[in-house]
Amino acid sequence: MKAGKASIKFENPPRIVGTASVVGEKEGDGPLGQLFDIVEKDPMMGKDNWEQAESAMQKKAADLAIEHAGLVRTQIRYLFAGDLLGQLIATSFGTVDLDLPMFGLYGACSTMGEALMLGSVMLDADNADYVMALTSSHFASAEKQFRFPLEYGNQRPFSATWTVTGSGAVILGKKGSNIQITGVTTGRMVDMGVKDSMNMGAAMAPAAADTIEQNLKDFGIAPGHYDRIITGDLGYVGQTALIDLLRSKDINISEQHMDCGIEIFDKEKQDTHAGGSGCGCSAVTLCAYILPKIASGEWKRVLFMPTGALLSSVSFNEGQSIPGIAHAVMIEGVN
Repeated sequence: MKAGKASIKFENPPRIVGTASVVGEKEGDGPLGQLFDIVEKDPMMGKDNWEQAESAMQKKAADLAIEHAGLVRTQIRYLFAGDLLGQLIATSFGTVDLDLPMFGLYGACSTMGEALMLGSVMLDADNADYVMALTSSHFASAEKQFRFPLEYGNQRPFSATWTVTGSGAVILGKKGSNIQITGVTTGRMVDMGVKDSMNMGAAMAPAAADTIEQNLKDFGIAPGHYDRIITGDLGYVGQTALIDLLRSKDINISEQHMDCGIEIFDKEKQDTHAGGSGCGCSAVTLCAYILPKIASGEWKRVLFMPTGALLSSVSFNEGQSIPGIAHAVMIEGVN
């Protein structure tokens, strides 16, 4: 059912019936390390290159999520998946053996939000019994594509975030758990002219502010409706910008806001500067940390909102600015 300008309220809220999180060693050494399903000590995952390693993570997360849901692969009707790499090569090579009808998605670091949103729409419309949302990122493959090869050894400014090595998978079904997705708000492109590819937080914060404002307006609610409003990859720089932007519109989320990129690393001990980012950042934090809080009843409602910076090496080298986007997913416990 349509809600406001950019949102949907589900008449038959999909349930989250299975999850899995696979991360690298650095993520395993962070504050959430004990919560992840698998911590891979080998960043190459036994493969020949970084891209194949990322594909291997996706396959492992997908298989484990299906197992945790108590399903078999053939029960999954559709796969909604994506990554940060050109032509989604981590996804296309990583999921080929799953043999599932797939929608390949690119929303940069917002991709898990987009996948959950489209999967929920499919279920609410009774076009599937089970679907999977799957995303990944890898520090080395992202650095290779968007910044500098690791061999270059470049210095990172304090505004830079650290791309998470990880893959998260979520199985959605019509029934089977006490966690449901009650609504979504689709983000729009917001471009405030930021051109610094080492400051993703500044590029994405305006889009996050826009989507939060739209969600509150479309559903007629205040920030206090949620126990947490959770962005994906803003980090410390983006968090400050987001809170300030919303305060200028008389919206105060300072008590509710949390950012996955801040939670996943210890910036002092792990030298991750502004925090974490990447498609895997919000995905593994959702699976390992956020959803268990809802399942236990500690949190009743959260707004999960991964954020994406939609640049490429081509657009950056052409001197173009960085458009941002943020997709919001309303997740609630079932009484």
